[in-house]
Amino acid sequence: MPKALLSVYDKTGLVAFARGLADLGWELLASGGTARLLSQNSLKVTEVADYTGSPEILGGRVKTLHPAIHGGLLARDTAEDMLQLYDRGWAPIDLVVVNLYPFEATISQPGVSLEEAIEQIDIGGVALIRAAAKNHDRVTLVCDPQDYTAVLSAYQQEKNTLDLRRKLAIKGFRLTTHYDNAIGNYLEGSPTELLTLYPVQTLRYGENPHQSAALLGLLPGEGPLGGKVLQGKELSYNNLLDVDAAWRAVVQYEKNSIVIVKHLSPCGIASATTQVEAYQAALASDPVSAYGGIIAANRTLESGTATAISELFVECIIAPGFEAQALEILAKKKNLRLVEMPNLAVEPKVEYRSIVRGLLRQSVDLGDPTRENWKVVTEKQPCAAEMESLKFAWTACQHVKSNAIVFAQGESTVGIGGGQPNRVDCVRIAAERAADRAKGAVMASDAFFPFADSVEEAAKAGITAIIQPGGSVRDQESIDACNRLGLSMVVTGFRHFRH
Repeated sequence: MPKALLSVYDKTGLVAFARGLADLGWELLASGGTARLLSQNSLKVTEVADYTGSPEILGGRVKTLHPAIHGGLLARDTAEDMLQLYDRGWAPIDLVVVNLYPFEATISQPGVSLEEAIEQIDIGGVALIRAAAKNHDRVTLVCDPQDYTAVLSAYQQEKNTLDLRRKLAIKGFRLTTHYDNAIGNYLEGSPTELLTLYPVQTLRYGENPHQSAALLGLLPGEGPLGGKVLQGKELSYNNLLDVDAAWRAVVQYEKNSIVIVKHLSPCGIASATTQVEAYQAALASDPVSAYGGIIAANRTLESGTATAISELFVECIIAPGFEAQALEILAKKKNLRLVEMPNLAVEPKVEYRSIVRGLLRQSVDLGDPTRENWKVVTEKQPCAAEMESLKFAWTACQHVKSNAIVFAQGESTVGIGGGQPNRVDCVRIAAERAADRAKGAVMASDAFFPFADSVEEAAKAGITAIIQPGGSVRDQESIDACNRLGLSMVVTGFRHFRH
């Protein structure tokens, strides 16, 4: 009779899983609280303390740390190992169901003391996971309730479970790595960072065909960006970068908005009363660059928007949902990728970039921490309509590669310039893209103007109001240029470089 050991903190789905095992003839062995739950649900179970002959001690700190348990887990399927077990009256354990004390959830609560945190450091559970994972050639480890169905189904169908056991063992080792990392960071006083990543898919190649690449995720089994791919070809390395850039930008807007990205640079951003109007305005910003781009929406994609998008070749659409009719319309484009996101959150709140022999970590730029520092520094005040447009443009420029310049009319971009080593060239690029639409538009700059030349180029194009962080030793030159040319200027006090 196969033997299963159950010792869990999170008891979600446990009774049904244990009943399924019992129906298949498994013997159930469980620690204190888990055993009581199974017994209360009319399942025959042997308590670990009765099996080992050693009661729980130290207030439950020691339950499963016993050679009868770990010998049963670590014994190989050899005559010699089995004989050593049976001589001591023990038996092999074939399945371990275990999950850990919620250390991270505990330390995330306000006012938690060091003593309370330490009590949530799991010892026995981690030891069980590592023992079962090490001996996965014979033992099945289940450390996530989401795997109950797959494991039980495999047993019911009498499948060869070696591949499944290996995957579950890998999952266990990754879990304990993450768990120990969280504890170490907490005790060190560092931010609890999520550095444990799980393979999502192997990509065909990286930025270029000669580069190998893979996609990693924060949680096992999740899709790209934590979303779900509904249709289309596999997302490429470059697709994923563009999808990420588009999504980060669109979720910063509260109104119905559309962002179009090409080669990591937004080429059109717009907010409007209706989604299709937002799409049309974003497309009009730079229809040439939009061809083959990525489209992000911060609302469920509607059928009217899908119809409009279907007239353009795009690589991917990402949104928090898709109307059924929109899916029907877009299904005709079989290679078009559709990514459905679970919510509008950007996670994690830190980002990493690799450098030679190291990593850089920073908190995610989610915009100005406050707008209390905003002030008009020119003689001319922006009108209400200009101020709304400046706010829109200010958010937009935070997602353009530095040196970032955005021209906007109302709540849509009409010209974007970025990624150049000097700011005045970016103003000229934005002006060229905007053409006549620059007349009466506003301009946002992600960083200060080192000279007045950018202001002068903006005025030449027809810009009427400017928003920028300020902070240059030559700020007054730019302010004087605005006063001379009849422009208003708002200074925010916050820079938004994006390299």
